[in-house]
Amino acid sequence: MTDVNNVTIIGRLTRDCEISYISNGTAKGLISLAVGRSRKQGENWVDETSFFDVILWGKMAENLKEKLKKGCPVAIDGYLKQDRWEKDGQRCSKVYIVAEMVQVFGTGKKEETKTEEFKEDCPW
Repeated sequence: MTDVNNVTIIGRLTRDCEISYISNGTAKGLISLAVGRSRKQGENWVDETSFFDVILWGKMAENLKEKLKKGCPVAIDGYLKQDRWEKDGQRCSKVYIVAEMVQVFGTGKKEETKTEEFKEDCPW
C-alpha cells in the first residue's frame, strides 16, 4: 500500500510572509492561512474558521514575499509535515503544510483579480 499525503487549501493570509534563512542559506517563508466553512447546527448555519501554518522554501519564498500580504487570497497545494520535539519533559508536535505550489489571487482588494502561480521543490 502506498500512503498519500496531499493537501489543497484555499483561504486568506492572516499575516504578511515572514522570511528567514536556514544554515545552508535556503530561504524559509512562513505564512498563516484562515479558511472558513459553514456547518449546520440544529436549524441554524454556523460559520467557523480554521487556521493553518504554511512553510514555503527557496526561491518560492523569496519571490512571493512581497505578494503574500495579510488578507491576500491564495490557493496552496502541498503536503503535511509533523515536527516533534521535547520541552520541559513534555512531548510536543506541530503539523505544518509545506507548499509545493502557491497561486496568488491578487492582493485581496476588489479591483485586483490577477492570478499568479509559483512552484518550487522542497529541500527535504
